Amino acid sequence: MPKQNKDKDIYHGFEQGPIRPPSEAHSLLVRVTRNCPWNRCTFCHVYKESRFSVRPESHVIEDIEGIHRHVDTLKELADESGSILRRDISAVVQDLAPHEHDLFSVALNWYAGGMSSIFLQDANSLIIKPDSLIRILVHLRRRFPWVERITSYARAHTVARISDDHLREMRAAGLNRLHMGLESGADSVLQMVRKGVDKQTQVKAGRKVKKAGIELSEYVMPGLGGKALSREHALETADALNQIDPDFIRLRSLAIPQGIPLAEDQRSGRFVKLGDTDTVREIRLFVATLDGITSMIASDHILNLFAEVEGRLPEAKAGILALLDRFLDLPDEEQCRFQVGRRMGLFTRLEDMQRPKRRAKVDAFCTHHGITADNVDHIIAQMMTRFI
Repeated sequence: MPKQNKDKDIYHGFEQGPIRPPSEAHSLLVRVTRNCPWNRCTFCHVYKESRFSVRPESHVIEDIEGIHRHVDTLKELADESGSILRRDISAVVQDLAPHEHDLFSVALNWYAGGMSSIFLQDANSLIIKPDSLIRILVHLRRRFPWVERITSYARAHTVARISDDHLREMRAAGLNRLHMGLESGADSVLQMVRKGVDKQTQVKAGRKVKKAGIELSEYVMPGLGGKALSREHALETADALNQIDPDFIRLRSLAIPQGIPLAEDQRSGRFVKLGDTDTVREIRLFVATLDGITSMIASDHILNLFAEVEGRLPEAKAGILALLDRFLDLPDEEQCRFQVGRRMGLFTRLEDMQRPKRRAKVDAFCTHHGITADNVDHIIAQMMTRFI
């Protein structure tokens, strides 16, 4: 046992976790914790075989120092426009020790992406001691003072227990956006999927984040209530968000890959998944119930049927509802065509169905695989698991 504890104190090099939000694609990923401290949500496939741990603060600082060192090298190589010759990069790589290659690659990718944002990993960085997180944030700002945004995932259960003073100190130290998985505002749904938090706590946490001056991005999972709880899921989730008024509402439609607990619930009949059309009806009810808030709705994931469901409330609400109604008014065959074309990456907007070449490719795919309006939901469910 003493040897294991000693091993935990040894720095084994730069680390990055497995996931980050799509909006953080160009961010520097700094791993503060490993995996998820809760790790019981039945709809989630990430971290299920991994134990949670907090990285020593000194190891996180070592990571930051390593990136800073390589960024300084890249800035010295850059010309006035910020460009770097490939041969100069190759010369640097040749002189690196083997254990430095991955670290240099991370620094180079961040440099190429503009070095404007940093994302703290993994699933719930705010679970560490507030003073430790604040020191990490201060060090990031000291080393990269030009950064515009520092963000993290956070669990509502954790945030609700952090004092307002500590949240304000985190904001002052540079933390200016949190991504939180609301998923649902319905207690019945939250309990069913073992989310480990109730609606009241989610509202409390969201309002605390806003009060601290930190941008809040709340994630909603259409379809999470299944057929039995679809209406309650839509109404209660909208009600929770009406109380929070987050900066962003991001939609992530439910997909059920094999191996997660919810897949077993589906096989046993305890959970009946919504098809695309019923999910659209649920989203319509959800959006129609949003009221009195100025959130930006985003649908920035291929799991979602519509990339067009986006815009700032309340101005965008009528347009979003009209779009959903246009789909619901389509004949079953046209709905089927759009569902398949969207998941093939050929359709992004309903208007894309008017492009003859793309339409022909979708029709050929449907014919080859025997896809019809009667079986499309089963086929789409299989296709969606590839996008998780």
